[in-house]
Amino acid sequence: MNQDQIKLIQLAHTKMPFGKYEGRFLIDLPEYYVVWYSNKGFPKGTLGEQMQLVYELKLNGLEELIRNIKRQYPKQDF
Repeated sequence: MNQDQIKLIQLAHTKMPFGKYEGRFLIDLPEYYVVWYSNKGFPKGTLGEQMQLVYELKLNGLEELIRNIKRQYPKQDF
């Protein structure tokens, strides 16, 4: 598997670690919340990168891609 595939699998299994939507999968965050972060600024580090990717996926209507990955690849350590 290449790094991009691994990143998508990790994204599929990552949950929001804080705030109003703590514990929810990033891909399942409401669109308005992700847009708000886009305007405010994403967090630093991996979480911010993942949230920025979620923003792009939602913007292009590709959330189902991540949901399919989550079903196809059960959580693993990468």
